[in-house]
Amino acid sequence: FNSPSFAKALERFNKLRSELDNAANTKLRHLEFETTDGRAGDVVATEEAEWKSIMQPYIDNGDTWLSAPWLVTEFYAYRRLMEAIGYYDKSNSDTYMYDPFLVAKRAGLLTSVNSAENMLEKVVSLPSTKEGVALAAAFALWGNKMDLSIWPADAENSSLDVFANILHAADDNLLHDDTDLLTARCEVLRERGDGKIDIIVDNAGFELVTDLALADHLVASGVAQVVTFQLKGHPTFVSDALEKDLLETVEHYVSLSPEKFPHAHAAGLRWQKYLSEGKWVCHEDNFWCQPNPMWEMPNPLRADLKERCDLAFVKGDANYRRLLGDRYWDYSAAFQDVVGCYFPCPVCSLRTLKAEVGCGMDEKQVERAKGLDDEWMVNGRFGVVQVGTGAE
Repeated sequence: FNSPSFAKALERFNKLRSELDNAANTKLRHLEFETTDGRAGDVVATEEAEWKSIMQPYIDNGDTWLSAPWLVTEFYAYRRLMEAIGYYDKSNSDTYMYDPFLVAKRAGLLTSVNSAENMLEKVVSLPSTKEGVALAAAFALWGNKMDLSIWPADAENSSLDVFANILHAADDNLLHDDTDLLTARCEVLRERGDGKIDIIVDNAGFELVTDLALADHLVASGVAQVVTFQLKGHPTFVSDALEKDLLETVEHYVSLSPEKFPHAHAAGLRWQKYLSEGKWVCHEDNFWCQPNPMWEMPNPLRADLKERCDLAFVKGDANYRRLLGDRYWDYSAAFQDVVGCYFPCPVCSLRTLKAEVGCGMDEKQVERAKGLDDEWMVNGRFGVVQVGTGAE
């Protein structure tokens, strides 16, 4: 940041930091867009209109960084950071598409391998059954919190009861579990043979590897013909994944030593093949970087999901907050009534709780969680698997 090519970015960054230092007294403003923006004109115009629509009520109200809703200013802060850097300014090759979180994400990628090696050995042996889908989803939900100590030595020749026992051990901290609905939907797609499944991705690093493992199983077991990864349109929330992060993850796993990390290396080769054959597709969209409730999904994206997608997995707490419009619902309000009724396609949320909003949770389980942990809503100890049918 001290080089001449970053001088303008540093000046604007310091202005942004000054705003945040005085957040209670600094009024929000509209985003500024570069005349040298490297994107297509219609893409820029669409994003500018979207952000104007998002911010106008708060600007009209004279809101500051602290008086506007938290979720709005949270997303807005990261988009303002992109503005400060000159992320889309093609006139400066040093700042154009510069990811300020790349070092952190690469560190997460490098440290993911040891945990992933153990997990990927297990995932490749999952049966092409309901139990296999259930366990692949559990890995994507819990990651390295899964207890693998009871995994059978000869998994490929083990009974389905063994896998059911492993799954049961993983559901102790589930406050709602629609796994049966999820696997029933996946069985329909497996029988059909042409399933189109989307994963709305959250973080890079080990969590992304668990998403890739889920997608791997869905394709290998015949549930999905194509898996589309929905990814952020620009760097957001430090660790959130872009297309380039996914591709770099695959490349890194391919490059691993087959002697030291045989299962991770083999997974990388499979993933590379899925991408080259079009069985895995990446799609970035700015909607995933904005605070709007998901019921305000723009029509091109909504229409695509409605017409093409047979099932969408939604990962991460920020995405879950947007499913709920970041509103306080009764914890026992049915997920189908809150989310499943409007989402454009069948939807499965895989969420560990990290914010004080929620729905569709079993009342007895909620009381149990409250008794076990005062921070049950925010520390990621508890989770949900929730399924909705999508809008008719």
